[in-house]
Amino acid sequence: MDETGRPETIPWCGPAPDPAAILGSWNFHPLLVLALIALLIPGIARAQNRVMFCVAWAALVIAFVSPLCALTTALFSARALHHLLLVSFAAPLFALALPLRSMRLSGALAPVSLLLTAGALTLWHLPAVYSAAWDSALVYWLMQAALLLPAWAFWSAVFTPDHRDAGTVLVNAALVGSFAGVMGLIGAVLTFSTRLLYTQHMTGPLAWGIEPLADQQTAGLIMWVPGLVPLALVAGVMARRAWRLGEAA
Repeated sequence: MDETGRPETIPWCGPAPDPAAILGSWNFHPLLVLALIALLIPGIARAQNRVMFCVAWAALVIAFVSPLCALTTALFSARALHHLLLVSFAAPLFALALPLRSMRLSGALAPVSLLLTAGALTLWHLPAVYSAAWDSALVYWLMQAALLLPAWAFWSAVFTPDHRDAGTVLVNAALVGSFAGVMGLIGAVLTFSTRLLYTQHMTGPLAWGIEPLADQQTAGLIMWVPGLVPLALVAGVMARRAWRLGEAA
């Protein structure tokens, strides 16, 4: 039993490591390794940019194989970093290297995929959903897929190279800005909460010399600064491009 009276559950990434154990906390689960290989081989064959695809694939290895995965069970701030690695690093690179597009849904792909990504991020931060993902490997992987795949589709739509219409580029800039707003809102909730929202992280941060509430607040700052700022910059660059396209028209 844990401190809250719940049965002790070991999440998919394993037990929370302390600093002495973190370097040995690699995850070479056979199904995970097979899934990553199954993504890599056809991905390289189909990618428009193989180097970029491999970098994005390496980000998944860092997220799920490296000790970062185990660290997410100790520190909620590591969980926030994990989420950003998926939606703000791996997904854009995958989109540039191997875009997901649907001609039939091309006009709606960006807003729909943004709603799905924002919804998944929000769900991840609801304590009840977080507990379900902690307790169930199936829920955990469904939530990971709900983050990565819509984010991949969103960035694919945003980065479509044949966008020459100023209005379309401006709409996509607004959508990226909205994504930044979601990051900022989640970050604000985590940063300014005066109580611990995730009881799973009541003891893990202590082994790292961090108070649990401070760890949660750090997660909020991660969502704010490395989460919000790059997205805001991308939105600004896109808005400037829309302005130039409008002047050239």
